Amino acid sequence: MLILVTNDDGIHSPGITALAESMRELGQVVVVAPDRDRSAIGHALTLHAPLRADELRAGVFSVDGTPTDCVNLGIHGLLDSVPDLVVAGINRGANLGDDITYSGTVCAAMEATLMGVPALAVSLAGDALSPVEYRNAASAALYLSRKVVQNGLPADTFLNVNVPAGPIRGLRLTRQGRRRYGDMVVEKIDPRGRKYYWLGGAACEFESADGTDCHALHEGFISVTPLHLDLTNFQSFERLAAWNADFPKT
Repeated sequence: MLILVTNDDGIHSPGITALAESMRELGQVVVVAPDRDRSAIGHALTLHAPLRADELRAGVFSVDGTPTDCVNLGIHGLLDSVPDLVVAGINRGANLGDDITYSGTVCAAMEATLMGVPALAVSLAGDALSPVEYRNAASAALYLSRKVVQNGLPADTFLNVNVPAGPIRGLRLTRQGRRRYGDMVVEKIDPRGRKYYWLGGAACEFESADGTDCHALHEGFISVTPLHLDLTNFQSFERLAAWNADFPKT
């Protein structure tokens, strides 16, 4: 087994250290991660600047790019062969509901899936997290990674895993929840009288509907959400079909 481990919190985060250590029970681990925190960078890819990868020690690479860059560079440049599995995390803080579109951790797993490599993204809820909580999340990642290796995943599908801090009551298969958006922008004045802005100022709230990732995490369960690359809303076809018929012909 060859396993590529990455994240968006940066190469020195405690989450990626715990994850890489647990994945070594499955096989050879190569860590390719951003050289600094690249949280909320989504699926960004560096196209207009060169990338540099520094090997900090054997099998551990620090890249001056995004999580998506790391997966690309790892698979196509740094690894001797295509990995059997890509695991992204352990992210500091949950990646739930609509927020998955911002997450570099989730998008790293998405990028691996686009390249045909089975993948999962693992996040740990909370901010002030203890080593024990990271180890618990790493154990969950190892358990699910074994399941992926043994059973495979449906086509074009990867797993978004969120682990609660504190006691874990079990594991639930969930669907993506929804976020309640508040005042996302905070306006301030600098010492020279100019305005500046912070994004993401409001407290994050999610709809705790039964069956969602948000609800499972709130109840103390690990949420496992299978995500599909095809974003097409097939249920809208009938409603929108008339748009095609009415288009003026030239």
